[in-house]
Amino acid sequence: MKVIKGFIINLQFFTALPIHMEIPMDREHLRNAAGTFPVLGLLLGGFYAVLLYALVEWTPLSPLAVAFFLWLAMIAATGGLHLDGWMDASDAFFSYRDHERRLEIMSDSRTGAFGVLSVIVLLSARFLFIYEVVLMLNPVAYILVIWIPFLSRCVMGATLFTIRAAKQSGLAVLFREAGGVRSLWLYPVYFAVLAAICFMAEPASLWPVLILAGAAAWSYVFIRRGAVAWFGGITGDVLGASVEGTEVVLWMTLWLLHYSAML
Repeated sequence: MKVIKGFIINLQFFTALPIHMEIPMDREHLRNAAGTFPVLGLLLGGFYAVLLYALVEWTPLSPLAVAFFLWLAMIAATGGLHLDGWMDASDAFFSYRDHERRLEIMSDSRTGAFGVLSVIVLLSARFLFIYEVVLMLNPVAYILVIWIPFLSRCVMGATLFTIRAAKQSGLAVLFREAGGVRSLWLYPVYFAVLAAICFMAEPASLWPVLILAGAAAWSYVFIRRGAVAWFGGITGDVLGASVEGTEVVLWMTLWLLHYSAML
């Protein structure tokens, strides 16, 4: 029951679902929430894949319209939460100031020009990749769409618990103190189970899945180095930016897989 409540915390904080349920923000519930980050990603990925299938198979929409509605659904599903982190982190990064000043900029509720420009580039790139994936859609691509948010939430969890915090307050610190590195032990189990299911459903998905996982691992290494060098560690905004950045990298990888004839 507490695991379910922990997962509901994820739905309340990281999605736009209007769940009105009071759950104690104690260590056990937050630890269970952190342990189910990938499950949240799996739920989102399943929703995106089903929506994509429905738009392609059951509507007369053009590939451009299908891509647009899928792109829009990704923004709506999370309420733009991680995009806010991307913009704040971009404003701080492009200020070229020291760590302390960058943390102050991320705490500012106002959005600067660099934040606006960066989110335009991010969303435009994602739309391009989604559109061309829709043009070259095949059964394996549906499976890989499920993996993208799953892997991005795995990266978020790994980032949260293995990189030092830049400040000692905020939502990220609450999760970090409650969970710890031991919250990550379930992630490989989730990965192995999902990979086995996908392989049984579509054997041709094995290598593309491993390539996506490699791209996610590269994203984690990049985030690990960048977070410490640019901000002195992680914050809630850096975590949000890590989700958005990882997903764009994974969509780009899926796009390149089509062009490399691996799909």
